[in-house]
Amino acid sequence: MITELPVETDSTGSFNEEDNTMNERTGIVEMKGKPLTLIGSEIKVGDMAPDFEAMDNSLQPIKLSSFKGKVVVVSTVPSLDTQICDIETKQFSEQARKLGDDVVFLTMSMDLPFAQKRWSEEAGVKNIHLLSDHRDGKFGMSYGVLIKGLRLLARTIFVIDVDGKVQYIQYVKETGSEPDYDEVLESVGKLI
Repeated sequence: MITELPVETDSTGSFNEEDNTMNERTGIVEMKGKPLTLIGSEIKVGDMAPDFEAMDNSLQPIKLSSFKGKVVVVSTVPSLDTQICDIETKQFSEQARKLGDDVVFLTMSMDLPFAQKRWSEEAGVKNIHLLSDHRDGKFGMSYGVLIKGLRLLARTIFVIDVDGKVQYIQYVKETGSEPDYDEVLESVGKLI
């Protein structure tokens, strides 16, 4: 079962950082050694993964619930147009190819869908779904990975089982570092 958490939005449907100060967390991630503040609801291992809707690079809405019955790896990155996000997303694309149809990889960023499409075509990445949270930031708020003041997503990995329960979370402490791929793949391996 996938649950949906409320997110404070303004009259346009966009998130409002000012209304979410009670959901601020610091000390989890940093950029170049400086602590960042994450806003939104904290997700923990064992929680049901909040459903979300984000845009793919053809401007089509995609929901987490559309992948029910599959293991889902959600990788959040600050921007595909940075070196580490590029490396990470290509690495997960290769792993997706190897793991087959029982595992779905989603990479979420605040990049515009047009930028994601351009990056995907240039990088030749075809085995993952690139999703954009640019429109309203609801994913970032629902998963607690929106970086306050930057409107970027923290580098985080969520592994969700076939029943929609979060089984693994990795917050990458330094946004300029790659995740521990082996640890992510080990957690996926336990679910397939």
